[in-house]
Amino acid sequence: MKFLVPQARAPKVWGLWSRGCLTASIAINIFLLGSISIDVKSFVRFAIWTAKATLKEKMMLQKAEEGGVVADNSGSTTLDHSVCIKCKNIPKSISIGFVGSMVVTTVCYCLMAVTLCLMQPYSQIDPDAPFSVAFSDVGWDWAKYIVAFGALKGMTTVLLVGAIGQARYMTHIARTHMMPPWLAQVNAKTGTPINATVVMLAATALIAFFTKLKILADLLSVSTLFIFMVVAVALLVRRYYVTGETSSRDRNKFLVFLGLILASSTATAVYWALEKEDWIGYCVSAPIWFLSTAGMKFLVPQARAPKVWGVPLVPWLPSASIAINIFLLGSIDVKSFIRFAIWTGVLLVYYILFGLHATYDTAKATLKEKMALQEAEEGGVVADNSGSTVLDH
Repeated sequence: MKFLVPQARAPKVWGLWSRGCLTASIAINIFLLGSISIDVKSFVRFAIWTAKATLKEKMMLQKAEEGGVVADNSGSTTLDHSVCIKCKNIPKSISIGFVGSMVVTTVCYCLMAVTLCLMQPYSQIDPDAPFSVAFSDVGWDWAKYIVAFGALKGMTTVLLVGAIGQARYMTHIARTHMMPPWLAQVNAKTGTPINATVVMLAATALIAFFTKLKILADLLSVSTLFIFMVVAVALLVRRYYVTGETSSRDRNKFLVFLGLILASSTATAVYWALEKEDWIGYCVSAPIWFLSTAGMKFLVPQARAPKVWGVPLVPWLPSASIAINIFLLGSIDVKSFIRFAIWTGVLLVYYILFGLHATYDTAKATLKEKMALQEAEEGGVVADNSGSTVLDH
């Protein structure tokens, strides 16, 4: 697992290594213990389960994946100073670590899911405590304590990382004055945004106390998948369009292909959500997505290239990300989209009426300060030059 933290020698890395090794050891022990009590017939019955139900269960893993994403995004303060500051090649090291950690996580998910389906029929799996009940059914009551310890550690880690990450987000937002600047204050003793952390924890606890878990999980899934899709679209826009450099013809071709990618991906998700038994819709939407992506690849020149490291396989990888995220969005109920639309509308109104003006005033004040500092520096240089003339005389 050395490639997960490449070329880093910071002292705090040992703490990250110890926590990672503990998590990996728990997963390996559960996998090995479960492999002893397998029944192939249970997995055969699971294999004939409908693909639609399997994809719906994908949303159950979304919460754990979001915890990992928050760790990657929110770890800028901790990760940069404890790991990346000692890296020889920061962009390459972060990329290898991110991809490597996601591969290891995906493999662990798959192995544990297969083990669970081999231990007992999928229809008998307990959704609240699957492994604990499975071990009890095979007569290994003591093994459920290992599972409980691993679950407790995992939930605690995700909650702590989520709290730290969201507090940092709030701190950066408050620095632009979109929220009260009091939230952007960093404690001199601890070096952490205590105000933002306390407010975020209190607000999160209040919402969680009065809201059902399924509602929050579905709403979080919609927002996360939507953000992932928007990031993929933004990547394509950044690569293929530069103001003042991209011609109108190339811009129009790019917009047409991007619109076809979004439309075909949405059509596929809607057709799947309608539970159609035939494959006619997929035979139409899938070729449109493929030809649109190929057209963007071969008919539209890229306007910007990454300087150090960039996402490979553009536009294929971002286009696939758009299609997959929209497809998963089609597996979520309508009420979650209504809640997401309401929250998005409220935040947009807040941004237009307050946040936009606040950020503009802050940016304008910052620009004035920079200009004043620059003028002061230029005045000092002029004074130094004139003083040299007097000294010569």
